[in-house]
Amino acid sequence: MAEEDAPEVELSGEQKKEIAKWFLLHSPGGEIQYVAKDVRSVLDDDGAYGEAASEAFPAYNKAQMICLDMPRGMGEVLITSFGELEENQFLDPRTAQVGIVDHVKQVCTDVRPATDEELPSPYIEEFRCALDAEVLKYVGEAYPKGVCSVYSTKGKDVEGPGSDFELAVVIQAARNSPQNFCTGSWRSVWNIEFKDDIQILELRGKMQVGAHYFEEGNVQLDTKHECKDSTIFQSPEDCAISIASIIRHHETEYLGSLEASYTNLPDNTFKVTIYFPRIYGESFQLLGPFSPGITRCSSVLQEISPKNLELKSEITIR
Repeated sequence: MAEEDAPEVELSGEQKKEIAKWFLLHSPGGEIQYVAKDVRSVLDDDGAYGEAASEAFPAYNKAQMICLDMPRGMGEVLITSFGELEENQFLDPRTAQVGIVDHVKQVCTDVRPATDEELPSPYIEEFRCALDAEVLKYVGEAYPKGVCSVYSTKGKDVEGPGSDFELAVVIQAARNSPQNFCTGSWRSVWNIEFKDDIQILELRGKMQVGAHYFEEGNVQLDTKHECKDSTIFQSPEDCAISIASIIRHHETEYLGSLEASYTNLPDNTFKVTIYFPRIYGESFQLLGPFSPGITRCSSVLQEISPKNLELKSEITIR
């Protein structure tokens, strides 16, 4: 039978839901609402779309670590797994408020005070608060539109010296300008283990940069890097200064490796300006001629840092 004569196969509701969910979850940063509008129109099945949206939006919002304004001028809340209390309730440790979130609309609809059980002990809060102040200072200097939060992730009920505990630093900065055909984001998570018995702090960092440029083409970039470091266990204020200094060092070094790598790309690649919401709000270019005849280009760039960072960046043009 000729291919054009093959009978059309009707997709089940479950198949439609999974397809819609895939597209929503793989939306570029800051663009899920645009993707959702098109997916809903093409799908033409409100039931399947509703199920897909209810599953995809919460996962997407947490992965992108979106920031939402809380009502009544109570501040902002980051949507992360570290602050998730219930499916639609997220803690802002700085203000001790809990935002009630509508994931699909991506708005914070209500706010309530956090309970004592949801907050760390005074001993842990002293370390958390000191670190929050130092990270907030760093983010204010380094990211034009950056937001951050520090969470107690383990041992939040520890009352004094003698026990281990963990904090997590989350930094997010986004610059979404769809009217100019570009979006970009920086996300980093730092897990800090406070090991009281050996008086050491161990840090594990994960940085992720995403960008989408879609004028005269469709180019997406997603890069990740992980690193480790350590420092000594000190007073809350001294620990905070040391941790913020380590974060600043690694993030600045990683950004520098990205800039150097893309500046030195060979001429047989393509050219596109990607805006990274990083230090001073500057941008840098992927150098090389952009060929209108290219319909799809995918390349994997590895080991591009002088520090032997392994950077795997899939860049695709459609």
